[in-house]
Amino acid sequence: MSKVNTELLKVAMPKGRIYKQASRLFREAGIPIQDDLDDSRKLIIELPEAGMEFIMAKPVDVPTYVEYGVADIGIVGKDVLMEENRDVYELLDLKIAACRMSVIGLPDWEPTFYPKVATKYPNVASAYFREQGQQVEVIKLNGSIELAPLIGLADRIVDMVETGRTLQENGLVEHETIFGITSRLIANRVSYQMKNERIQQICDQLQATIIAKG
Repeated sequence: MSKVNTELLKVAMPKGRIYKQASRLFREAGIPIQDDLDDSRKLIIELPEAGMEFIMAKPVDVPTYVEYGVADIGIVGKDVLMEENRDVYELLDLKIAACRMSVIGLPDWEPTFYPKVATKYPNVASAYFREQGQQVEVIKLNGSIELAPLIGLADRIVDMVETGRTLQENGLVEHETIFGITSRLIANRVSYQMKNERIQQICDQLQATIIAKG
């Protein structure tokens, strides 16, 4: 590996909606990041002008890459941080990709004994209902969570809500909001010590931009 490569800060970056908003924030902070990198099929992209190497990852994998040190820093939604509970530093709330984690069901849902709850976030759901003193059966699903109450698989679901349009189109409503979600900047614990000046510089640039944006 070349000397240039070893000096690049490795960044685990999710594709899709978060990338679009994060890359815009980085550019506003004076960090030269292109807005279309997530359209590429390349999984590792060097950005020498920014002093970075991007690892283009699925959002759910970002904290794993950061915890194990293959990425120095990463950008990840608070929902993934809560679900994965990885041993990383949470450095900064980037105030982007805002949505919420909610309990969702049919409008006429009524409480039942030991209800079934379907979700992509079993740890989050289990912790929430435990805190509420409710016993539930949590069913792990990976996609189309809205189907579960419609076909009788579950009484309610726990999922992210952004605009609520999908819920409306499927006749579902939000019953409870669990917590708000935004994307966070996280760091590997060793990297934060060894590359503190570089990581802190990025933090300061981003934070100043976030404050300026209000």
